[in-house]
Amino acid sequence: QMAMLAEQAQARKARVQTLVDRITTYFVPAVIVLSILVGAGWMLAGASFERGFAVGISVLIIACPCALGLATPTALMVGIGRGASLGILVKGQDALEASGTITTVVLDKTGTLTTGTMMVSSVAPVAGVAKHELLRIAASLEQGSEHVLARAIVSAAKKQITDLAPPHEFQAVPGKGASAVIDGERAHIGNLAYMRDHDIRIDRHLAPDTAGSVPETVAFVARSGSLIGTIGLTDTIKPGAKKAVKALHRQGLTTVLLTGDNRAAGADTAAKLGIGTVHSEVLPAQKADVVRALQAQGERVAMVGDGINDAVALAAADLGLALVNGTDIALRSADIILVRDDLAVIPDAIALSRRTLRTIRVNLGWAFGYNIAAIPIAAAGLLNPLIAAGAMALSSVLVVYNSLRLQNFHRTH
Repeated sequence: QMAMLAEQAQARKARVQTLVDRITTYFVPAVIVLSILVGAGWMLAGASFERGFAVGISVLIIACPCALGLATPTALMVGIGRGASLGILVKGQDALEASGTITTVVLDKTGTLTTGTMMVSSVAPVAGVAKHELLRIAASLEQGSEHVLARAIVSAAKKQITDLAPPHEFQAVPGKGASAVIDGERAHIGNLAYMRDHDIRIDRHLAPDTAGSVPETVAFVARSGSLIGTIGLTDTIKPGAKKAVKALHRQGLTTVLLTGDNRAAGADTAAKLGIGTVHSEVLPAQKADVVRALQAQGERVAMVGDGINDAVALAAADLGLALVNGTDIALRSADIILVRDDLAVIPDAIALSRRTLRTIRVNLGWAFGYNIAAIPIAAAGLLNPLIAAGAMALSSVLVVYNSLRLQNFHRTH
């Protein structure tokens, strides 16, 4: 599948290549007409037919846009190939082009910057409720969910509880919480907003609003419409995450942390990684809105994510990057798949793209400059067709050589 994606990537044209193709469409007929006019002009000026014809042919050969046609595709193909060897699978040449113009990188927290393996860090029941009972109710309810928080709660409960009750009439609200009938009573688990949506009173004396005061994800648990306690969960930052963020900053990029966790948890992670802007308590459907808001401010946005919740944001961003261990829908929505299990691949992808775009600009500059300078020389009769052919071939060789230098690109750190 990866090989197929690489082949498809080479078939998709970048915008700059489309522009070059359009220019070439007009450039070639113009050169043919110019060569005829130059040859005719020499003949009208008194030159022999052979001399006029040779000058016209020299103009036609020297102006052949081979280098112009090779300037973009060779650089993009070498860049894509080098990216694949570094664990950067680019779905299309247009994606590689887009990543070179990025100004802001939006990073999803859970599963991207963190391991995504949540662990129960605290169990705080209200007065009159045992920790064992709070954890049993929460885990019994969460058996019906595949959410990362649910798996953590169930895993923690099974280490000490063997009598989990089966959940009935399970209902989930994405990004907020879930409910089910446990032991004949309706139980709820979720964030503070979810509790308020279900008119469950949060008494600060019994269960303080920990969702905004401690750096952990807090799940409120209620039974029969009354709060019975909270469960705190924490995640672990991936090794190399801080180094990757620093590398992005060195490239002049702005980083933004995006998370559904509470403000304190989001701010704590951002502080540890050196990220200045944090959007916390963001629902799955709102992630794309954050991306669009940044775009409305004139930013060129790259979104990095791995889950189903990130799919829309990945598609909405100017450039979507998905971790290879992410969900299928995230991989389908992304423009670049990060195969290497190392967050350093993110700045690597941006750096490689910028290097590729610089190479394209140099190639195009040489190709255009060569034609602009060489055509008058040939029209003046200073080149014969043989020399013109050699110069034209040398121009193409130089463009290809410059593109092949991308193979020497090394990781950012």
